[in-house]
Amino acid sequence: MGKGRLEAFSDGVLAIIITIMVLELRPPHEPTLEALRPLVPKFVSYVLSFVYIGIYWNNHHHLLQAVRRVNGRILWANMHLLFWLSLVPFVTAWMGETGFSSWPFAAYGIVMLFAGVAYFILTRLLIAHHGEDSPILKAVGHDYKGQVSVGLYLLAIPFAFLEPRVSFAVFVIVAVMWLIPDRRIERTLAKHEHEEHAGH
Repeated sequence: MGKGRLEAFSDGVLAIIITIMVLELRPPHEPTLEALRPLVPKFVSYVLSFVYIGIYWNNHHHLLQAVRRVNGRILWANMHLLFWLSLVPFVTAWMGETGFSSWPFAAYGIVMLFAGVAYFILTRLLIAHHGEDSPILKAVGHDYKGQVSVGLYLLAIPFAFLEPRVSFAVFVIVAVMWLIPDRRIERTLAKHEHEEHAGH
């Protein structure tokens, strides 16, 4: 089956997730800068999660550019990923409301951990569906960055109870790591298209 509905549905869900998060940023009643101070933890949490959702949307978009078809297992794997991402507004709000306390940090790490695992599962199913000689395998490879991210989340969760600031630093490090452009999929697709045109 085609991938169009999967892409459209995923884009819609991610857009709704961002909308829900921004609705948590309610303006203060007082018209002073001092009144904004209590909103700082909420705003920082929102920015962090906005970046994460943006990273997932970007990577998901690039991933599906290397995909030509999907099956039922891939649809459910994609729903599995969207399930964990749909929890991001909840843990983001909890983290912001409580001023970066231990349990909200741990919950945030758990959601990000399982979202990372879900994305890894999705990529493996896509590779299996398209074959070992497909562009997607060449583009994604062993996904070392994804594996490192999962390891860092596993580190951040216990640190939420020892030193929450370390957990926050780990979340920022992972986000920065993913913000660094990865051109593998673009290069692989460009090469694949060039080979196809040359073959004709």
